[in-house]
Amino acid sequence: MEKRGHSEMEIIPSESLHSYIKLLKSNRELLVTHVRNTQCLLDNLLKNDYFSAEDVEIVGACSTQPNKVRKILDLVQSKGEEVSEFLLHVLQQLADAFVDLRSWLAEIGFSPSRLIQSKTVVNTDPVSRYTQKLRHQLGRDSKFILCYSQKEEVLLEETYVDTIMELVNFSNESLGSLGSLACLLDHSTGVLNEQGETIFVFGDAGVGKSMLLQRLQSLWATGQLDGGLKFFFHFRCRMFSCFKDSDMLSLQDLLFKHYCYPEQDPEEVFTFLLRFPHTALFTFDGLDELHSDFDLSHVPDASSPWEPAHPLVLLANLLSGMLLKGAVKLLTARTGIEIPRQLLWKKVLLRGFSPSHLRAYTRRMFPDRAAQDRLLGQLEANPNLCSLCAVPLFCWIIFRCFQHFHSAFDSSLQLPDCTVTLTDVFLLITEVHLNRMQPVSLVQRNTRSQTETFRASLGTLRSLGQVAHWGMEKNLFVFSQEEVQASELQEADLQLGFLRAVPELGLGGDQQSYEFFHVTLQAFFTAFFLVVDDKVGTQELLRFFQEWVPPGKAAAVSCSPLSLPFQCLGDSGLVGEDPFKKKDHFQFTNLFLCGLLSKARKKLLQCVVPAAALRRKRKALWAHLFASLRSYLKNLPRVQSGGYNQVQAMPTFIWMLRCIYETQSEKVGQLAARGICANYLKLTYCNACSADCSALSFVLHHFRKRLALDLDNNNLNDYGVRELQPCFSCLTVVRLSVNQITDAGVKVLYEELTKYKIVTYLGLYNNQITDIGAGYVARILDACKGLTHLKLGKNKITSEGGKCLALAVKNSKSILEVGMWGNQIGDEGAKAFAEALRNHPSLTNLSLAFNGISTEGGKSLAQALQQNVSLRIFWLTKNELSDEVAESMAEMLKVNQTLQHLWLIQNQITAQGLAQLADALQNNTGITEICLNGNLFKPEEAKGFEDEKRLVCF
Repeated sequence: MEKRGHSEMEIIPSESLHSYIKLLKSNRELLVTHVRNTQCLLDNLLKNDYFSAEDVEIVGACSTQPNKVRKILDLVQSKGEEVSEFLLHVLQQLADAFVDLRSWLAEIGFSPSRLIQSKTVVNTDPVSRYTQKLRHQLGRDSKFILCYSQKEEVLLEETYVDTIMELVNFSNESLGSLGSLACLLDHSTGVLNEQGETIFVFGDAGVGKSMLLQRLQSLWATGQLDGGLKFFFHFRCRMFSCFKDSDMLSLQDLLFKHYCYPEQDPEEVFTFLLRFPHTALFTFDGLDELHSDFDLSHVPDASSPWEPAHPLVLLANLLSGMLLKGAVKLLTARTGIEIPRQLLWKKVLLRGFSPSHLRAYTRRMFPDRAAQDRLLGQLEANPNLCSLCAVPLFCWIIFRCFQHFHSAFDSSLQLPDCTVTLTDVFLLITEVHLNRMQPVSLVQRNTRSQTETFRASLGTLRSLGQVAHWGMEKNLFVFSQEEVQASELQEADLQLGFLRAVPELGLGGDQQSYEFFHVTLQAFFTAFFLVVDDKVGTQELLRFFQEWVPPGKAAAVSCSPLSLPFQCLGDSGLVGEDPFKKKDHFQFTNLFLCGLLSKARKKLLQCVVPAAALRRKRKALWAHLFASLRSYLKNLPRVQSGGYNQVQAMPTFIWMLRCIYETQSEKVGQLAARGICANYLKLTYCNACSADCSALSFVLHHFRKRLALDLDNNNLNDYGVRELQPCFSCLTVVRLSVNQITDAGVKVLYEELTKYKIVTYLGLYNNQITDIGAGYVARILDACKGLTHLKLGKNKITSEGGKCLALAVKNSKSILEVGMWGNQIGDEGAKAFAEALRNHPSLTNLSLAFNGISTEGGKSLAQALQQNVSLRIFWLTKNELSDEVAESMAEMLKVNQTLQHLWLIQNQITAQGLAQLADALQNNTGITEICLNGNLFKPEEAKGFEDEKRLVCF
């Protein structure tokens, strides 16, 4: 579009002309056609005294834009060469204002003189002005982190720490980590669908999605993001729920009237946006916080940017590309939300803090080194608390409480060394902020107990709970002033910071709207209301637990008596769609309800709830919890495989475990363990975090039989491994692949697994294990004589770790399979594995693929296989094996008649090596395939061996 009109007349380069006046005359038609911003030209000509006020008036008197351009050209040419040259200089310097002339200016090769370069050029272009206004607004809005207390301001720059960001495919399988926020917009990595329009960022509540967007805003506002982005529009999805069903807006009104209005020429700014949509970035935070019946795939199309439509229709069509196709759109949501594949450009999973992120965050929050060391030492001593800190929101809450007590008492606060639940954390932050509103004495500390604090503030807490509960019932997260006032909340109560004023004014009219600081806080106060309100009966108390029951099975779940034994897993087939999908706020409400009604909270709540009512509610909750869990376990899919009775649990099961853990009741844990009659529990892709390992251990440490546990593809990290310690006494299969585990986590595994020596399968594929961790694994293999399967692929193991593992494999009489794909053991490591292979009694499967093995290492492996009769499958894909190695393999095949599968894919073998391998097959009846795809021979060279079906070349 930028070159449109260039063919209308011949462009005459400046080199062929003797003056800039002639250049302007010769290209007059092109300039009249493409100069739209005459005001910017007039401002600069006037500022540099090339035009007088009278000249500006003469131009202004022209009735049309083309006539204004003609008049400017006439006046400029009449004033001489210098003014004509300056006009061209302005056109060149303000490229955004005169975007259609960029290619013309490049073609004529215009280069201003020193005199003209010294002149001041001011940018009064409406688009540039609007960009500056957006940068200022976003810079202001993103400068500080929102806190519970509205009196505090915490600089984003001083406290922000990246979390684990992982690119995933359509099935949420990892494609690798993202190094920085700028990589989100990178076109070279992680693209799933070139036609898609949306970057979808998802993760659990509190994992840092909104903070990521705030950091992105800050980077753009300070010019640290892609320089081609001129517009940044940030919306929170929950605000779209504030519009009435009858509200209709055009896209221009949504962007300008409800976000940021241009100071001049809004039509020109909007026209630029429509012409160049790729210069805009839209962020939409919290798709899960829209009305629950909103479905992106069933929204009517709206392709006209001028036609009014409901704001939700505009949102859906922006995401799909029907509106502003080519603009970058970034959408966030909680785990469990899925959007249509055709909308996706990238998917990014946020996994929270790794141990290194947590240390970095601690340093940011506590600049004093002594405070850092004290806090990190206490966290290290309490893995349960450390696991909670892997979720950034909960970490922030815990750290804020630490800061408060440390400053209030001027002493070294000791974090609790006992088990800490999420309910404990939210009760603590509530107590802290209730006490902060008390009068401060210079000579006397506040010595109120938690019970006294809650009793004194019961009216405030009840009102907050009433607002939260009303919204939770209606799936609403934003409240009008009338709704807040109806709960009898006072102005002083709002200053506590639990409810805050909504930043976006005007979406719900002129009156102020409010929201809870975070959806988890709304869930906490909802649960508190259900507990303390006398009018809440059993049905209302358990309302959100109905989300646990699959559709059509509600009648089967009843409030069974406490003593009812759990039944073993039935033979029912697959259950329906995960009932927790899109219902995180209900899940958290259930979780906090279990925590508040636990016996540990009895003393706190008896001061605000009659004892009889508390007992009634606790009994009803426990009975329903047991019945729901029993029904769920009964309907889990099960498979008989490899001698195991295997069940595949869903994310729902993780939430049930969390609720059980919040009760801190050993009896509840025992009953839950009794319901697990399978001996292989598969919890892959459940988005379990390290804190969930506390809940899992709380139940499984009551499991008295031996158990296989598969936790592959979750987010456990080292803290999660530590939390699993009570389980290892019964675990025979331990699968922890793709879990951010480092050497520290492997050390815990070594300490625990070598105590009991019952493990048969250890899966640690795709973690962050180095040679140090490889040493611990080798010691596990030495000690555990029944270990048959070891998966260590895609870690960071080099030749040193490879040699250590190879020696342990050599000494093992039980090992059947070893996976080392994607490490870097090189030739030295390969030689060590060659020694292990020689006369090994049990090893059947070995993968040394993608390990940097070249000729020397490959030949050693081939020679060792001449003295091996156990190995059946050998993967050497993606190494650097040459024809010399192929020759050695050919010699080996003349001797070894037991190897069945040899994979030499993507190496450096030519037709010569292919011929040697083909010749060796004439004397080998045991091998069933040699895979050679992706080597250095051509199809026509391989054609001569097509009769040998065991050679797979293409």
